[in-house]
Amino acid sequence: MKHIPGRVVLLFLFAFMLLHGENFVYDFHISKQNAYEKEPLLLSIDLNQTNEDVVLFFHFGIEKNDAFLVEQIDSTQDNTLHHARIHYRYILYPLRTGDINVSFDLVERVTDEEKVAYSFSGDRDDFKKLETKDRKVDVSPIPLHVNALPKSTQLVGDFKLSYEIKKHQAQSYEPIAIKIILEGEGYPPVLERLYPDGDNFTLFTQKPLVQKIPMKDHLKYRVTYIMALSHDKSFDLPPLQLHAFDPVSKKAYALTIPKQHFEITPADVKELLDKTDNPKPLHFDFSWLGSLLGYIVVFFAGYMTAISLKWKRKVTAEKIDPLIEKAEACKDEKALMQLLMAVDSKRFEKAINALEKSLYGKGKTNFKQIKQEVLEKII
Repeated sequence: MKHIPGRVVLLFLFAFMLLHGENFVYDFHISKQNAYEKEPLLLSIDLNQTNEDVVLFFHFGIEKNDAFLVEQIDSTQDNTLHHARIHYRYILYPLRTGDINVSFDLVERVTDEEKVAYSFSGDRDDFKKLETKDRKVDVSPIPLHVNALPKSTQLVGDFKLSYEIKKHQAQSYEPIAIKIILEGEGYPPVLERLYPDGDNFTLFTQKPLVQKIPMKDHLKYRVTYIMALSHDKSFDLPPLQLHAFDPVSKKAYALTIPKQHFEITPADVKELLDKTDNPKPLHFDFSWLGSLLGYIVVFFAGYMTAISLKWKRKVTAEKIDPLIEKAEACKDEKALMQLLMAVDSKRFEKAINALEKSLYGKGKTNFKQIKQEVLEKII
């Protein structure tokens, strides 16, 4: 019994040495490990340097796998020498049922201030690669068990449906515009078709407009479907019912649009007949060709304008690369250079050389111009 306290102390010291033998600590956390197919899961990654005697960089990535889809929603990086900290947030969607593993690629890159300064010394033609000791860190994968969805499920998440039909009366073959919006949190609510082709009307559709809205710990989607109907006589649009499942409440629900009736005024055949004999027989008038070409040009211009506006909305809806925000936040050459070295020294080699020349050389450079070139390269 007298030897037990000594053994306890030795075990404590041994554990303490193991803990402080590492240069950093990490925490990989997912919101749940028992989920439904296509259920959005929050994945948090934290890397914090603990050994202040070294300069530390990280290379991190999630290994690709067809069993899940990953979307990054947040990135915070502090690459201050001796105090490296990284925080990432992702939304992960399991895409198949059963047991799957989420694996990671993590590399620790260790160096010191002298090597960092040496790599930046010299001119552009004498740039030296940063010398680091790289170590692949064995990170245990995160296991997931994925449950099957109820049969006939079309949407996964918490969504709302709204629609807009501007009129229910039209002339024969006059297009009737319909806009349907699916909005909420969950797997992207993009469906190939909402309505089947009808026997008693003509349906025109276009690719849905998808807007992705990153939030602090989740993603919101707003998907807009634009279509048009036409017919030469009155008709009914059948009711729409979408089968959805909310994995949080574990309840199935339906999103519906009731049946819609459209009153069509048929064209008067008598009004379509031209009672005058004009142009005269055997006289060919090709003025219609110019009008037709004009209509074609106007139609094509309108089509291209719609495409460009749609593209612009889609681009603005996409999440801005977190690296852009980090680069814009850099106020001087040193901060920008450290950021580029930590992210991808080969990709930004030209900018790093220019910044190094400004910091340690005799040449003068335009910091704003270098920063703008870096932002353009990221985009």
